[in-house]
Amino acid sequence: MHKLRVGVIMGGKSIENEVSFNSGRTVCDHLDANRYNIIPIFQTRQGDLFLLPWHFLHRGKTTDFVHRLTKEATQIAWDDLKQLIDFMFIAMHGQFAEDGTLQGFLEVLGIPYLGSKVFASALCMDKIVQKKILHHHDINVPKGFSIHAHEVTQLKKDGLNAVQKKLTNTELTFPLVVKPSKEGSSLGVHIVYDEEQLKQAVIDACYISDKPQAVLIEEKIEGMEFSCISLTNYATNNIMPLIPTEIVPESGSSFFCYDQKYMPGRASKHTPARCTPEQMNAIQQVCVKVTQTLDISNISRIDGFLTKDGEVVIVDPNSLSGMGPASFLFREAAESDMNHTHVINHLIETELHAYGMLDAAIKQEQKEDTMLTQKLHVAVLLGGRSNEREISLETGRNIAYKLSPTKYEITTIFVSSNLELFPIGPKLLIRNSTKEIESLLDHNTKIKWADLPNIADFVFIGLHGGEGENGSIQGTLEMLGLPYNGSSVLASALCMDKFKTCNFLRGEGFITPKALLVKKEDIQRNPEATINNIVDTLKLPVIIKPHDDGCSVMVQKATNKEEIPLALHALFSHDKTYALVEECITGMELTVGCISNEAPQALPPSQALSSANILSIEEKFLPGAGENQTPASLPAKTLRFIQDEVERIYGALNCKGYARIDCFYQNANTSPTGQERVVFIEINTLPGMTPATVLFHQAAEIGIQPMTFIDKIVEFGMQEHGANPKKAESSAEKNLT
Repeated sequence: MHKLRVGVIMGGKSIENEVSFNSGRTVCDHLDANRYNIIPIFQTRQGDLFLLPWHFLHRGKTTDFVHRLTKEATQIAWDDLKQLIDFMFIAMHGQFAEDGTLQGFLEVLGIPYLGSKVFASALCMDKIVQKKILHHHDINVPKGFSIHAHEVTQLKKDGLNAVQKKLTNTELTFPLVVKPSKEGSSLGVHIVYDEEQLKQAVIDACYISDKPQAVLIEEKIEGMEFSCISLTNYATNNIMPLIPTEIVPESGSSFFCYDQKYMPGRASKHTPARCTPEQMNAIQQVCVKVTQTLDISNISRIDGFLTKDGEVVIVDPNSLSGMGPASFLFREAAESDMNHTHVINHLIETELHAYGMLDAAIKQEQKEDTMLTQKLHVAVLLGGRSNEREISLETGRNIAYKLSPTKYEITTIFVSSNLELFPIGPKLLIRNSTKEIESLLDHNTKIKWADLPNIADFVFIGLHGGEGENGSIQGTLEMLGLPYNGSSVLASALCMDKFKTCNFLRGEGFITPKALLVKKEDIQRNPEATINNIVDTLKLPVIIKPHDDGCSVMVQKATNKEEIPLALHALFSHDKTYALVEECITGMELTVGCISNEAPQALPPSQALSSANILSIEEKFLPGAGENQTPASLPAKTLRFIQDEVERIYGALNCKGYARIDCFYQNANTSPTGQERVVFIEINTLPGMTPATVLFHQAAEIGIQPMTFIDKIVEFGMQEHGANPKKAESSAEKNLT
């Protein structure tokens, strides 16, 4: 049977292109490949269209690959789309994507597409006009007024006189919300508390993107902030509001900003929202009315506030929703037991029904017989109590979503802060943070560690740091006779301690930074002697970090003696007893994945680029932040030299399955020895496996897709840790490329 060719368009010309890329990747990850042929399409900020090679799809940032598109991707014209796809799934956001522009072009080309049509798209993107229409239909919106772009230009010269008059006329007082009239993702939004802040906020909002735009100034609504997704029941044509989510910005923050929206574990989200059933129903009914009033079709996301007086005030209707892995769409759909693939299928089917393309054959289509006599039962552990637990949630969730349902029976198990085990379903798995999940656990569902062999043939450790990576969980699983991913007890315990690892490798002839392990009591009892010893031994600048944590947690650079005690005290305030202080290594910072058991294979090295002295956790995990160039911009001979050294390190530490090694490369000119060398920094035996992890970039460069990569990790684990290695031996060592 002919599969529908679904184009997934992402990127785009707007300032939301990074968020869009994140959405597009998620859609491609979860589109039903048994039903559809998936065709990723990427639009650059300049407007050029490319068929996106899948080995670029899991990059963390578009700048990781845009410079390679002309050589490695097929550029297409808009008119070519009619011959390439049957349906366009719009995963782009912002201007030129949600404002009727893209929709209009697809209408001209005669290509069916996802979501609202031209009028509703254009209307929802213009916050000024949409607000007037909602007000005309007796839907509560914030009081406020707009300032045209030319007025902002005048404001820069003449000051706030004109704005002050409007404030008086509308009876608005501080604090105020200032936002661009045609942007999303909280970009350009400011909360201001006085006139000095107001002027700069208006200017920033006006010039947030390439073209100046009008600015909205509104009252700041107090109450419970919510977001509510609505879908369409195409069989009845009724709008189905999902369970609303309550949004609680971080303490000390005035609003739900970009970082809190997209950084793992930031802010708090409660689904269902914490309100009465009557209030919940009121929110849903208003959101349905907004959807109908603005002529939104198929899907809407309506943001607003429930005030203390019980009024529902709408602040931002959207004709499309972000589709990142933990977005409001998937979070709220999970409350109705719809997983990511179910939701995406439903959205496409709704459009196909509207276009008259959903024939009985597609509706009644049966899944292909996988011909598997038995599926492997895999338990995925996530959460834990280390400082890396939020990244563990992202990793474990991604693993659970990417383990093929045709090959595996998957049980997701949350590891609590007490290291107790709780099987969780889609409703909890999609939650925003481990804290939120833990607060919602049903303690009657707790299982014993000793019960794991009864529910799993294999345990995939999605934990990072602490007991998950230091040999403790590995020892537990060894005792229970359960195979697992990654390295064994000794290698895990050794590699978790950066200081011991460097000392061991130095003894084996590898190059590592000079380092000191500083006790908390040393800096407390004799700070001057401790600091002098650091400076005399290592010289300045120095890097100060935990010896047993990862993900750039608590890493600082001290450039003078005064900064050293500040950095140490900051680290020790996090219940740390020791601090690792290292000499600061210069050169090209690299991160290199390595896979296999007995014959290590280093993946293509990635160059890690940071905006400051230290690569931050935001640059590692926040969409659009940080940058990794894969492969690093080095000659092939140099890359091979680095890979050889990484393979030797991997083997010396007796790592198994997979790991990620961080290091610096110094050429003959930058090396103090006058010879090129690799300086080892640290190794992660259970590296992050988030949707945009650098390991996926590197594996893709040698032809291994994410699902296949995860399959190999399972196979390596079965081979290394299975009770019967000969029986478990697989083709994992073969065909790596």
